[in-house]
Amino acid sequence: MKPPVLIVLHQEHSTPGRVGLRLKERGLSLDIRRPRFGDPLPTTLADHAGAIVFGGPMSANDDEDYVRREIDWLSVPLAEGAPLLGICLGAQMLAKQLGADVGRRADGLVEIGYYPLKATPDGDALLPWPSQVYQWHGEGFELPAGASLLASGELFANQAFRYGPAAFGFQFHIELTLMMMHRWTVRGAERFTLPGAQDRGAHLEGRALYDAESSAFLDRFLGMWLDLPRAVPA
Repeated sequence: MKPPVLIVLHQEHSTPGRVGLRLKERGLSLDIRRPRFGDPLPTTLADHAGAIVFGGPMSANDDEDYVRREIDWLSVPLAEGAPLLGICLGAQMLAKQLGADVGRRADGLVEIGYYPLKATPDGDALLPWPSQVYQWHGEGFELPAGASLLASGELFANQAFRYGPAAFGFQFHIELTLMMMHRWTVRGAERFTLPGAQDRGAHLEGRALYDAESSAFLDRFLGMWLDLPRAVPA
């Protein structure tokens, strides 16, 4: 039997969305933990195929015990060279664990909707990337020392990075399903007034135009990520 993938979520009713569905299609089970609500995180990933840390409304800078503990815990997969992916908040937590700053733009601009993505030479060498990706964040991360920038954006320059053999951080949401988009754009509608945010119509139009790219990217990435050999980073 294949080992499960550790799924770290930050809200009571959050799901791993399309990422979870694609992992199950590959015959992998999901070990879902919510440390915010008391679930422990494993002391080793020896019994897991990898770990994925998802997003949430909190900040990697919050002075909450569970936030600090989770950031500290990221040293476990990093030390073991285990496949690790941080999405949005998860990427910011990973960047912070690696010593990089996380914060808002000085002008207050946010990314909420679909925005252009441009792969770097390192990113292009890894796999093809989508031209537009779905975003829902007001904070971004600096590139950690020793990390490779894989993709960049116009408002938030650092959109995807790789650290060591198997740790990745994506600022954008590749897990989004249509149901999740409907939920986010209804419950979070007040955020459309923030500077730089797109209205709900633009979100739905963007999905019709660009979701196929994101879906194909997710398949390519998971195939590559799950096949990475486990090696302790130098």
